[in-house]
Amino acid sequence: MIFPVSSVNQLEQHVSQPSDETVEALRSLPGDLMVLGAGGKMGPTLTRMAREVWSRLGKNRRVFAVSRFGDQQARQTLEALGVDILAGDLLDETFVRSLPECENIMFMAGMKFGTQGQQPTTWATNVYLPGLVCEKFAKSRIAAFSTGNIYGLVPVEGNQGSREADAPNPSGEYAMSCLGRERMFQYFSSKNQTPVSILRLNYASELRYGVLVDLAMQVQAETPISLAMGHCNVIWQGDACEMALRSLLHTESPARIFNMTGPEVVSCRDVCERFGKLLDKPVQFTETESETALLNNSHDAYELLGRPQVSLDAMIKGVAHWIDQVGDTWNKPTHFEVRDGKF
Repeated sequence: MIFPVSSVNQLEQHVSQPSDETVEALRSLPGDLMVLGAGGKMGPTLTRMAREVWSRLGKNRRVFAVSRFGDQQARQTLEALGVDILAGDLLDETFVRSLPECENIMFMAGMKFGTQGQQPTTWATNVYLPGLVCEKFAKSRIAAFSTGNIYGLVPVEGNQGSREADAPNPSGEYAMSCLGRERMFQYFSSKNQTPVSILRLNYASELRYGVLVDLAMQVQAETPISLAMGHCNVIWQGDACEMALRSLLHTESPARIFNMTGPEVVSCRDVCERFGKLLDKPVQFTETESETALLNNSHDAYELLGRPQVSLDAMIKGVAHWIDQVGDTWNKPTHFEVRDGKF
């Protein structure tokens, strides 16, 4: 990835380009791919990437994108690339059961923001729906997105983050429902011998949204920045999509868990100070760094899924240029700073 990029089309093209290593790794993956929840922040990127993989391999395989597609532009872009669109509500059991059989399923549906006040919908989306999907696609291999939030806060000092074998300790209904999602995939994986990979992600970033964009926009606006959640993890969205696709080669029954994030523990103070220099803005902080944070260690996963190629430094420079020169963001804050689990 070469930064900076200066248009949405250029960005979307770059972020959805798979590496040669990922293309070759997926050569041995049989069957078509269906992306459930393809209309979210990451779904269009992953769907485009999968379509590009099949094209570069010369494989006559289909990529299905399933979503309500409130964003018609995303739908039209995917259709133009040869993606098969299946529009509908995944909470509609009749719709789910009407979906065609498919050998590979990428489960990206979920609910996070607005959890407070919509707890029943959160649980239906994050727990009921996975069970419905597992029953429908019992004979498929499934890669299911989850979140590092299920681990809870861990000490920052001397710690590279939670590992896959660590016991979950979710805080708040969002994280609890996400653990429920994992339990559904684990249960049906064992019950039906469905090969599954569970991907605990935090936090995917590109130039229009993500933790780095949240911080850069506060710096640009000269807004005082809380350091209560003083550390985090980030991963370039394209790298996360590559890891997710490659995880289809490593699905197992019982389900296998992978952490999916960047290689370093990120200091929010250091990142903001970098943005201050790049944007020529003074940086103001409130509070001080807590001794704990939501941290995720992905090093074991790199051995099988590949190591992220886009560095933290490149992401910081890219975000600063984008915010300063382009300014087209999604206005979808990550709320990574939340410490009580109430989203």
